[in-house]
Amino acid sequence: MSDDATYHVPVLLKESIDGLNINPDGVYVDVTFGGGGHSREILSRLSSRGRLFSFDQDADAENNIPSDERLTFVRSNFRFLKNWMRYYGVEKIDGLLADLGVSSHHFDDETRGFSFRWDAPLDMRMNKRAGTTAAELINNADEAKLADVMYQYGELRQARRIASAIVKARASHQILTTGDLEKVVKPLLPPAREKKELARVFQALRIEVNHEMDALRDMLQGATEMLAEGGRLVVITYHSLEDRIVKNVMNADAGEDRNSSEQLLYGRSRSVYRKVNNKVITPSEEEQQRNPRSRSAKLRVAEKIEN
Repeated sequence: MSDDATYHVPVLLKESIDGLNINPDGVYVDVTFGGGGHSREILSRLSSRGRLFSFDQDADAENNIPSDERLTFVRSNFRFLKNWMRYYGVEKIDGLLADLGVSSHHFDDETRGFSFRWDAPLDMRMNKRAGTTAAELINNADEAKLADVMYQYGELRQARRIASAIVKARASHQILTTGDLEKVVKPLLPPAREKKELARVFQALRIEVNHEMDALRDMLQGATEMLAEGGRLVVITYHSLEDRIVKNVMNADAGEDRNSSEQLLYGRSRSVYRKVNNKVITPSEEEQQRNPRSRSAKLRVAEKIEN
């Protein structure tokens, strides 16, 4: 088993596990297993009768699975949460934890193309066994599609200019590596915000390649249906797009955001959740210094109040 610290440092570990309010005999789900740090902490609080289901679609994560008969590892995207729980005969769960975003392992693996720190193949797939790569998206999508991706998922004001530059560049040569993409995009970015804006370009492509927003909505809908009354939903987010979705699902009253797509999605005038932490939980300064990835993290906790 790999050392979790070398794969992924768990963010807000104590706060998130405390948020689950674990019943030692209960059934819990960690939909973002990664290095297994959160899962191992959940297991440490379960009795011999407790059960944990941990999801991860990345083959690399399988090297971190602990040998524990209480743990069932599910090799799948978490959007299929409900299907897998039914497959294993689970009708209700007592808590679910999701640590969203990209693990430090993915950013540090120069072969995956998640970071512009190295000149690497533009892949960006969480599941290397399936799906469209970022290179395929960049070289085949039309200009309007690329502009939409940059604007919606990167929140980039110059989305149209970036899309236009990509289409012009690929006409003479394919854009296959992170370095190729950086050369095309960099001249369009303000020098003072170059790294932040470039990170948004990579974020936008990653979200589109992995269908992250759709998967998140599907998972949250599944969690809402699977959680028992009194069960806890614990989610760590890292950017405004995913945080907005989670916040809207947890809203105690649809009146807080009457036009939210989440409220329309679930077709309710009132949420089935009670927010446990009305004020979002963020990492301490000490944790932020120890783990830079945690700087943008926000923890939200809600309790199921009705079925």
